[in-house]
Amino acid sequence: MNIKSRSSRLQVALIMFPGLVVFVFFTVYPIAKLFIMSFFQWDFGSMLRQKFIGFENYTTVFSDRIFRTSFVNTLVYTIVTVPGQMALGLFVALLLMNIQRLKITFRVANYIPVITSWVIASLIFRYLFNTEGILNYFFTSILYVTNHNIRWLDSRWSGLWVAMLLGIWKGVGWNMVVFLAALQQVPKDLYEAASLDGCNGVQRFFHVTIPCIRGTILFALIMLTIGGFNVFTSIKMITNGNPAHQTDTLLTWMYHKAFSTGKFGYSSALSFVMAGTLAILAILQFKVMRSHDAKAGLS
Repeated sequence: MNIKSRSSRLQVALIMFPGLVVFVFFTVYPIAKLFIMSFFQWDFGSMLRQKFIGFENYTTVFSDRIFRTSFVNTLVYTIVTVPGQMALGLFVALLLMNIQRLKITFRVANYIPVITSWVIASLIFRYLFNTEGILNYFFTSILYVTNHNIRWLDSRWSGLWVAMLLGIWKGVGWNMVVFLAALQQVPKDLYEAASLDGCNGVQRFFHVTIPCIRGTILFALIMLTIGGFNVFTSIKMITNGNPAHQTDTLLTWMYHKAFSTGKFGYSSALSFVMAGTLAILAILQFKVMRSHDAKAGLS
């Protein structure tokens, strides 16, 4: 029995070993190296010999005006796009649950934005909202709403709104699939019992559907929050941080500092500030959800 057990453990270890090596080499080591770099003056001028400067990179990050702007931009992007994607995704999933024909067609149509390349979608949105783009042509030459072109991408908030619109459009399909799977697991007898108690559609949604899919809501909330803080391609392709870094997010500002100015130590510190923020947000989301469950008597 012991020999079989040892043999089994050896087989498991041999199977896991290649994966662990890859994980340590490509994930653990880069993170550890990045953490070490955040305490050194590491730039183009000190690639061979770096000077230990303690927490100076972190203090530089927090005192940087552009970092604060990019942090606010990232936070606003996340606050707008996460509820937007979840609400629209859940709405589409509920509609699909209640239609009898062309379900597959509607699912595919809503999922197409998810599999569309971020680069291609961003270029299309830039073409649509460019000063000389098709949207301005539509407003000035067809609807005659205005006699001059609107500079959508040349100001901070209008440029960010274009990126947020793209983020919501691309995320609805993913949320639709996740919520559709969750809705199919809700027991139908709960709806029947609620109907017998006189609940209308809205009451059944808030008192049956939402409590039954709260685990999926928390999962989507955490994953989309991480995704919101990782926004990069759309900002890079649509505004490239312009004007004057006013539309930069944390990742585009980190990329600029690392690969345009060579401030690798600064960028490393910024990445851990961002990781710490995400960890705090995830803990808060768990606590809020558990508190809500406790008040509702669900835990």
